[in-house]
Amino acid sequence: MSVKQDVLTKLEHSRGQFFSGEELARELDVSRTAVWKAIKQLEVEGYEIHAVPNKGYCLSLNTDVISTEGIRASLLKEWKDCAITTYKETGSTNQNAKLAAAEGAEHGSLFVAEAQTNGRGRRGRVFETPKGNGIYMSILLKPQMEAADAIYMTTAASVAVRRAIKKVTGKETLIKWVNDLYFEEKKVCGILTEAVTDIQTGMVDSIILGIGINFNMPEDAFSEEIKHVAGSLYHGENVEVTRNQLVAEIFNQVMELCMNKDDRSFIEEYKKYSFILGEEIVILSADGNIPAKAVDITDFGGLVVELLDGTRKTISSGEVSIRKQSMVKDKNA
Repeated sequence: MSVKQDVLTKLEHSRGQFFSGEELARELDVSRTAVWKAIKQLEVEGYEIHAVPNKGYCLSLNTDVISTEGIRASLLKEWKDCAITTYKETGSTNQNAKLAAAEGAEHGSLFVAEAQTNGRGRRGRVFETPKGNGIYMSILLKPQMEAADAIYMTTAASVAVRRAIKKVTGKETLIKWVNDLYFEEKKVCGILTEAVTDIQTGMVDSIILGIGINFNMPEDAFSEEIKHVAGSLYHGENVEVTRNQLVAEIFNQVMELCMNKDDRSFIEEYKKYSFILGEEIVILSADGNIPAKAVDITDFGGLVVELLDGTRKTISSGEVSIRKQSMVKDKNA
């Protein structure tokens, strides 16, 4: 690593703690001038570093810059050495992950961007990604499972991200089937799962788990088109929780929950925090809008609905989108 990376690693692991230039130089086996230059480079990149005579340097608790060093500081021990790639700006972290997978990237590779220029959601929808306020990340997974068993991955990921948000921020989010998280009645997170399958064997070669979170967006961050439905965990205020910490905890939770295809115990948690179950909904399909009631979630993540004639059917994530009827009425009002 460079001196700048070494200094940042030290400061990220001990946010709020002062280190003298002499101490950093001795520990990193470089000159004090090299340490000073590294500090200046970090400041140019947006890091707020307090420099106090006779105390040294300290990374401000309010600094929130996406970095490999910052993410790695909060990873569990077993994932400290995972491959992490960060970008100031990129087209799509999912696309980057797919290209890396084709080139042999390892299981658990993580791709995180400050901004995306070509972010997208389900059905190819554009996903707005304001720079510096969100989390845009993709995780490359190689789960060694059949394609049919990979369906549960998106459902599990929703629970994993929800757990991470709760642990890091203390905020309670709700799940809208199948893969959106809501806070204060607005969408704050979308999850896009893409699988690469070996046609000959029927096995999943890799899964790209794309996660976009509105982390700390000002009220005017969203376009007129989506501001009535898009929300944020924070609203432009100074917070001591960082995006690096949340990225790391999401990774920790995903690696624990999403790789055990035989354990479906998380489904009960998914149901508990669903705001769709028990609601009158509208199924938006190619055949038109179908009114129904959401009654259950299967162990494989399918949504069980009851139609107006009393019959029940299970729908999968690939067939429809849904909105609570109240949402549809509000939009059409």
